[in-house]
Amino acid sequence: MTNMAKTIDFYFDFASPNCYLAAQVLPGMANEIGAEIIIRPVLLGGVFKATNNQAPMQAFANVKGKLAYDMLEIRRFTERHGLSAFQMNPNFPINTLGLMRALIAAQETGEEKAYIDAGLKGMWEEGLAMGDPEVAKARLAKAGVDAEALFERSQTPEVKQKLIDDTAVAVDRGIFGLPTFFVGEEMFFGKERLDQVRDAAEES
Repeated sequence: MTNMAKTIDFYFDFASPNCYLAAQVLPGMANEIGAEIIIRPVLLGGVFKATNNQAPMQAFANVKGKLAYDMLEIRRFTERHGLSAFQMNPNFPINTLGLMRALIAAQETGEEKAYIDAGLKGMWEEGLAMGDPEVAKARLAKAGVDAEALFERSQTPEVKQKLIDDTAVAVDRGIFGLPTFFVGEEMFFGKERLDQVRDAAEES
C-alpha cells in the first residue's frame, strides 16, 4: 500500500512542453520510492497574468542565445530520458482552457490518467491543434475517453470556477510558472528539479 505521507503535488497544464517532459519521467521516480503523484490542474496563462510573468518565448525574445539554449536543454533532457516521441507542436502556443476544464471533469469521473496520456500525446507527440475542441475530442475519444461527456461537463459553472479557484491557490502558494511541484510545503520549479523532488519525497 502506498505511504500516503509520500505525495508529490504536480501543478500542470497541457500548454507547457516542460509539463509533458516532466510527466514522462516523474511517475517512474515516484514509483521507485512509493510516492503518489497528485495532478493539480491550473491555467498557465492565469498564473502568468497573476504573477506578471510571461512565456519564455516572450520574456526572452530579445535575449541573445537564451531561447536557443532552452531548446538545447530540452534536447538534452529528451535524449537522457529516451523521449524520442517528443516534438514541439507546430500550432504552439495553444489555448488550453477547454482542455484544462475537461481535465477537471475527467478527474471527477475517474478518467484522469487516460485523459492526460491522450492529451499529452496529441499535444507533444502528434502535433495536433488541441486547442480546437473538435480536434481534442477526436483524439481523446480515440483513447477510449468519453470526450463528449467530459467537454459537456466542463462547461458547468462548478468546473469553470474550480479551475479559476485552483489557479488562484497555486499563485498563493508561490507558483509563477509550470511545471511546479510541492512535497509538503517545499516548492520545486521546473523539470530540472525532478531529482530534488524525488529526494524530498523519499525523505518525507
